[in-house]
Amino acid sequence: MNLHDREAAALFHTYKRLPLEIDRGEGVYLVGRDGRRYLDMFAGLAVNALGYAHPRVTRAIGEQASRYTHLSNYFLQESQIALAELLRRHSGYPRVFFSNSGTEAIEGALKIARKWGATEGKTDILSLSNSFHGRTMGALSLMDRPKYRDGFGPFLDHCCVVPFNDAATLRKAVNRKTAAVVLEFIQGEGGVRPVSAEFARTLVALREETHFLLVADEIQSGVGRTGRFFGFEHFGVKPDLVTLAKPIGGGLPLGAILAGEEVASVLQPGMHGTTFGGNPVACAAGTAVIQEIEEKNLTARAALMGERLMKGLRALAGEFPVIREVRGYGLMVGAELDRPGDAMADAMREKGILINCTDTTVLRFLPPLIIGEEHVDQTVNTLKGILAAQ
Repeated sequence: MNLHDREAAALFHTYKRLPLEIDRGEGVYLVGRDGRRYLDMFAGLAVNALGYAHPRVTRAIGEQASRYTHLSNYFLQESQIALAELLRRHSGYPRVFFSNSGTEAIEGALKIARKWGATEGKTDILSLSNSFHGRTMGALSLMDRPKYRDGFGPFLDHCCVVPFNDAATLRKAVNRKTAAVVLEFIQGEGGVRPVSAEFARTLVALREETHFLLVADEIQSGVGRTGRFFGFEHFGVKPDLVTLAKPIGGGLPLGAILAGEEVASVLQPGMHGTTFGGNPVACAAGTAVIQEIEEKNLTARAALMGERLMKGLRALAGEFPVIREVRGYGLMVGAELDRPGDAMADAMREKGILINCTDTTVLRFLPPLIIGEEHVDQTVNTLKGILAAQ
């Protein structure tokens, strides 16, 4: 039996696997068992910010694993504290809680919002249409897309989805019982769609008027990917809670919640916790990732490489009408087509470049932050060849 047959026989059938068998990763490339190299332009869905087998990350993992791989959270853990200190410095938020994943960070943020609002009777949580926050029940309660929700209800009470970028409806939906508004300032799974300036201004004004928590889901857009440390920084907004995951574990499972002192103080010992959240090996890897991003100025590099990528894609849009729109920030880029995009992603894979199709028609580019001009140009030129051959 080959690897695909073994997988089909042993695992739940929850993933549509690519027809590849990967042997290893090297920098910005994945290498198949047959030795073929693939330029990875979606980096484990924005997880592998430094690509594969980065020496700083592998060294940090090895050094921590040789000391211990797990301690109960009854114990102080230096690797947790070191990563939290880095996140505090880069974010300006004084308090950090570590989880196992992004969806678990969202669940924790929902608990914090409800606990914070309890004394004032604030129970309602608003979110935006076409969003993606994870696959646990709280996260699903914030979403409206049938493919994720159908058959899994009933969901949490007092959750309401507002149409994306509809400031007028948001204003009608917010009231004195609103505890939180949860959103991706740049929707990822939803097709790399940013909130409008008007919508962001309305959010800030409503928060001042009615006093709710603004929760930013930065799981895909955070830690330098958009050309700033957080995606919300492009919109002049300071959220009350921020959820992180994906790149902060260096490829290992790790999520986080960031908050100010007042909001964080609603949780006292025993009210919330986790067995594996803040795993010491994952935190050591995450520290290595953020240090490398900082020292090599990879956030600025993401802005430059993203600008080059979007310029190239927009040139293709001018030549090939199949591309309706190119949008994004830094190295979080979407090219919306006038048709389903899976066939285009398959054609790119056949040419040795891995991209992802999301929201049916959007080609999504989430490469490692270490890519160079040659990788960007190769991607654009390969896509041009495919379009020209159609």
